Parts: sequence; C-alpha cells; structure tokens
Amino acid sequence: MTRPVLSSDKLSPDVTHYIAAYHQKTVNEVAHAIATNKVVVVGMGLNPFVKKARTALSDAGVNFQYLEYGNYFSMWKPRLAIKMWSGWPTFPQVFVDGKLIGGYKETVAALKAGTIVK
Repeated sequence: MTRPVLSSDKLSPDVTHYIAAYHQKTVNEVAHAIATNKVVVVGMGLNPFVKKARTALSDAGVNFQYLEYGNYFSMWKPRLAIKMWSGWPTFPQVFVDGKLIGGYKETVAALKAGTIVK
C-alpha cells in the first residue's frame, strides 16, 4: 500500500523547486552514504532508539555508516528534509542494501530474521 501524497500536478512550480532544494546538501549526503555503504543508520543525538539500533547492529557484528544530524534542540530542519525525502517519520532511519528498512524495531526484527548480513 502506498502512502497518499499530494500529486505533483497540485504543486506550483515555486513549491516544487522549494521542496527539491530544501536542505539538498543534507539529502545528497544521506543518499551518497546509502549508495556507498551496505548499512547506514541516520540518526540524531539524545534519541535512545538511535542508540539502541546502533548497539543492536554492533552487537550483531554488522558494520554500518552512522550519520548524525543534531539532537532535539538543533538541526531540526535538516532532519525534516531527510524525513520528507525518505517518507519515514522518525529516527533512526536504517538503510540496508540501499533500501529503507525502518527504525529500531524493524532493525531488531531484521537482525532476528537474518536479513541483515555482516
């Protein structure tokens, strides 16, 4: 099932440009990390679920690239751009083989299922 999103024909050209350019450097950085690493964790400081996901991957012996964007008190706009780009509403955002698998809960489930390989 696909999440409904506003159709592109319902966006003005100015809005389309603004969305595409919104913290583009941050989105490009995340996209590059995903393209060049098997496992990527995108997170933020002070979030316990980000730490739990990283610990679960480390304990399983999985190498991963970690990108951190601020915390609850900073960098909320770059994090919003990442959320808009991925469609995932929370952090961490865990990518395996170029695909978003979800957050902490989904990462633990994937580790238990053996779908994240060292």
